[in-house]
Amino acid sequence: MKNTFYRLGQIFINIFGRIWALWGLVSFMATFLIIIIPALLTYLIPNPKGQYLFIKIAKIWMDIWLLLILCPLKVKGKEHFKKGETYIVTYNHNTLLDVPITCPYIPGANKTIAKKSFTKIPLFGLFYRKGAVLVDRKNPASRIKSFEDMKKTLSQEMHMCIFPEGTRNRTNDPLKNFYDGAFKLAIDTKNNIIPTLLFNTGKAMPNNKFFYLLPHNLEMHFLEPIAPKNLTSNELKEIVFEKMWSYYVKNK
Repeated sequence: MKNTFYRLGQIFINIFGRIWALWGLVSFMATFLIIIIPALLTYLIPNPKGQYLFIKIAKIWMDIWLLLILCPLKVKGKEHFKKGETYIVTYNHNTLLDVPITCPYIPGANKTIAKKSFTKIPLFGLFYRKGAVLVDRKNPASRIKSFEDMKKTLSQEMHMCIFPEGTRNRTNDPLKNFYDGAFKLAIDTKNNIIPTLLFNTGKAMPNNKFFYLLPHNLEMHFLEPIAPKNLTSNELKEIVFEKMWSYYVKNK
């Protein structure tokens, strides 16, 4: 009897997850159409002020959307962002839900490194382009240009948001191995890194289920900055990796 109730419960949850995913998509698109005009108007304002306003608008959008899908986000550690300083913010990456919620909750103007291919999406591509440093990972020239663009972004007093795992973590480990880019960037620019952990996005939108979403409380934790001074990029990468791994294990 218990097994029967369990199976029925799982069937109900799976059906609800698909229905809720449809609601998530519809509400995402509807709220996007509301904010798109003021967001695109920020193109007319020079950076970093224009990007600051863009991020503010994106945060209003995400605040509304996360409320509608019953996935409230709690943010900890914003005090680690010191006024007048610019940071490289490194996130763990578990699910597609990570992408829209990261940049809006970084204090201050910022951009993320993102795939150039997404700019082809009608209308959304314009919004996406405004918030990102674009890269075609298959093109060596594009990778070199994106690295220079990230340095330029930091020099303009805007933070850079990077997923050092590169792609979503589909393993059972807290993190995948990191790529070098974020840490070479820190060494070159002398900007501190703020390691950041996202919690529960994989529970709200599991990677092993297609078109699936469940209400769940989400959390984002900004950790203390790590300075690149007197370190190689590999040493810095190892320090940030260990810091993020141990914090995730302790707080998951």
